[in-house]
Amino acid sequence: MSQVTLKGDPVKIGGSFPQIGDTVKDFSLANNKRENVSLESFASKNKILNIFPSVDTPTCALSVKRFNDEASGLENTVVLCISADLPFAQKRFCGAEKTEAVIMLSAFRNIAQFSNDFGVAIEDSSLQGLTSRAVIVLNESNEVIHSELVSEITEEPNYDQALNALR
Repeated sequence: MSQVTLKGDPVKIGGSFPQIGDTVKDFSLANNKRENVSLESFASKNKILNIFPSVDTPTCALSVKRFNDEASGLENTVVLCISADLPFAQKRFCGAEKTEAVIMLSAFRNIAQFSNDFGVAIEDSSLQGLTSRAVIVLNESNEVIHSELVSEITEEPNYDQALNALR
């Protein structure tokens, strides 16, 4: 179990957060067509997992837009933006913001499984049941080469560290 803060107040985070050198478990998440996809869907690619509570919050929206801007310059890499938002909301956001370089994935079908497997399960506070903010960078073999559980949920991740892990 980890702990982060939400506007300075402590928040318990359940599950085991992946560390550098770990190989992550596979997942099944819904894309914007509500089809199930897994890590295997992105085999032989580097992956940036941008995990956050909801695209309808300012900081989460900023992270999606920032990774979208950066993604176009990354070779052999996909950026997977993961939240509990329904695919309808994710698709609406991407259309309005013209974010076409990232792939939005929804954990709505199995939020508890995903958030515990990736150590981002918010267990208390007003965001209980959602995912904490985190960035996990995986190589082609799904081995963690960078991981950041953002210590304050309302703050953005360290984009430079995540992107430098791939350079």
